[in-house]
Formats: sequence, C-alpha cells, structure tokens
Amino acid sequence: MLDLSPDDLIKSPRLWQDNGWTARVIKNEDDDGWAVEMLKDGESEPALVGPWTMGRDKKNPKPLDVSAFNTLVKTASEVLRRHEQQLHALLHKEFAVNLEGVRWLVMLDIVPDDDDPHAYLSAQDEYGEQAARVKVRADFKLNPARAQAWVEASFATTGL
Repeated sequence: MLDLSPDDLIKSPRLWQDNGWTARVIKNEDDDGWAVEMLKDGESEPALVGPWTMGRDKKNPKPLDVSAFNTLVKTASEVLRRHEQQLHALLHKEFAVNLEGVRWLVMLDIVPDDDDPHAYLSAQDEYGEQAARVKVRADFKLNPARAQAWVEASFATTGL
C-alpha cells in the first residue's frame, strides 16, 4: 500500500485517491462513452471496471467527487470480498462426521502451488483439537462418504 500523506492524494475530476484506492475515469474503448476503474493500492489489476456517466455536455465524463468515490470503493470492496469467498470455497471443503457420539470436522485445504500442487486433509474433534493432518494430492476428492471412512479408519493414510 502506498504511504501517501493526505496532501499527496489526488482528488481531480478524472483521478481520485483515498483510503487505499484509486478511481480513474478512462475512455471506453468499446464505444463513445466513459468507464471508471477502481484499483486497490498495491494491486496491478483493477478490482472493478464499469461504465461511467457522461457529463452535461454529453461529450466529457461526469467528474468524480467524494460521494461517487465512496460508492465505488464500497462496490469494488464487495467484488473483492465475493472473489475471495469463491476462491476459499474452491480451495476448502469440509464435512461433519459423527462416530460413536463424537463429532469430527474433516477438512480439505488445497494449496495451488505451481511447482508442487497439493492439499492437506485434516480432522478436528468437537473441541477444535486437530487429531490428524496428512498431505494428499491436490485433486483429492473429499465427500461425506470419504470423510466418514477416514474417521472410521482412525485416520489411516492407506487408500487415500
């Protein structure tokens, strides 16, 4: 994140910086209109790109202001949050298993490493204490039946 003082921040009609974000009004290459992109400090790709309103002259863009900027920050933050939630759901699976009156939480956490993609299969008891953790292939498919079988096998690694 850039360490800019309030005096260094730009707040102009087409470029606005504040709260770790930059909004930039750009020419929409697809038509005659304008677009706005929201870039989080430290990121190379915009979190949000969307259409921007034309000004009164119907040629130039409407100028950025504090209200519009705050709305854009909120929207871009929500987009990033949804993206993180989707990624977490893709890389993390968990199932609750009951065995002999004990509730176990069996989890699979995928590590998308370019050189060594893998995953960790783990189990926690009802108190959150980890009972087992083993490295498995990144394409390991965890489902309720496999979770139950692993707990019933006392977390044996054979057959994984």
